[in-house]
Amino acid sequence: MKTSSFLTLNIRDFLKGLLMAVLGSVFAIIKTTIEAGSLSLDWPVIGKYALVAACTYLAKNLFTNSKDEFAHKEP
Repeated sequence: MKTSSFLTLNIRDFLKGLLMAVLGSVFAIIKTTIEAGSLSLDWPVIGKYALVAACTYLAKNLFTNSKDEFAHKEP
């Protein structure tokens, strides 16, 4: 698939954003579990972590051009 250009997103960006959301949530659960000493799944908190991780990744991709340069217009 083609890399998206500056200020655009493609399906690949959304799929990677979904992956980042899942992985971000998993690591948040692991961190919370280690700190608390017991496994507790607080789904609203997990959802918030996932949303923040996905939005952060999509924002990064939105402002990155096809040459993987952040905040630069297309050459």
